[in-house]
Amino acid sequence: MNQKYFSTKIIEWYELHKRHLPWRDTSDAYMIWLSEIILQQTRVSQGLPYYLKFINQYPTIFDLAAAPEQEVLRLWQGLGYYSRARNLHRCSKTVVEKYKGFFPNTYKELLTLSGIGSYTAAAIASFAFAEVVPVVDGNVFRVLARHFGMETDISSASAKEIFMAKANELIPHHNPANFNQAIMEFGALHCLPQNPKCEACVLKKSCVAFAEGNQSLYPVKTKKIKIRKRYFYYFVIEQNKKLLMQKREGKDIWQGLFDFYLIETKRSTLLDKIIKEDVFLNRFSVGDSSSIYKHVLSHQVLFARFISVEAKSIDKNLLKSDQQKFYSRKQIMELPKPVLVTKYLSDINFL
Repeated sequence: MNQKYFSTKIIEWYELHKRHLPWRDTSDAYMIWLSEIILQQTRVSQGLPYYLKFINQYPTIFDLAAAPEQEVLRLWQGLGYYSRARNLHRCSKTVVEKYKGFFPNTYKELLTLSGIGSYTAAAIASFAFAEVVPVVDGNVFRVLARHFGMETDISSASAKEIFMAKANELIPHHNPANFNQAIMEFGALHCLPQNPKCEACVLKKSCVAFAEGNQSLYPVKTKKIKIRKRYFYYFVIEQNKKLLMQKREGKDIWQGLFDFYLIETKRSTLLDKIIKEDVFLNRFSVGDSSSIYKHVLSHQVLFARFISVEAKSIDKNLLKSDQQKFYSRKQIMELPKPVLVTKYLSDINFL
């Protein structure tokens, strides 16, 4: 099989099966960049409404750069990974101040901007400026590994360079944008991680994995992600039928969401010990403790207990943060909360 055959077939497939998405109908670098940042670690179905909200609120990069950061973060709420929003805002200011509102038109220079890595730079460079540079993401790893029988471990240091070299051999110089869109879409819709649609595949005659019947073995990935275990002890402090809740800040999980008074430990710990060592909690009579709630995140597993506490009076000077306040049932229903907290409140029929 020659390289042109692969490129031709996958572009033909793309023209017949591609999803019609608004950022594909433009060569405007701003709109392409915005879509790529939103879609990092986000499914298209989830990201599309956010893209439309941002374009409506900030139709140009000048509008985005002039917006207050807090406004940008509120519009982003629900997408998670808030550093993306901050980098988005920071990048818009750089493009306006340094480049007069026009994105640099080369892969190399795009890499210098906040929040833009090799994948996003390649996407913008090829889609907006027709630069012949391939995109390599998880979908591309999978398609190339299966089709060409590439056994390079994708978690290895050399993997990206090897797969980039293969993609560089395949990308047509006259149509880099369509090729990049095609191979990503093919991986997203057809060459799926589980149950790929091999029988109806336009490339099955030349696919090594299909010929060998070992599609599930590609791409090779031996490095295991280290999972962090965290132990949360939530104290559900009630006063006059209101519950004490706090807004999470800093760079930890669930930034901007509300949860209860929290003690976190490195390992499972006796409840009596936790209460005794906390100058705030040891003043109260502690009630029932829930069973353990196990909550799985991408690289973390949380083991949480919810402990009820009734407080007749509270010395506000002992509260750990001015973000801790009492909220009524109605107010709590309207607060943004982690799924873990919502589940507990539903289990005790609070919501």
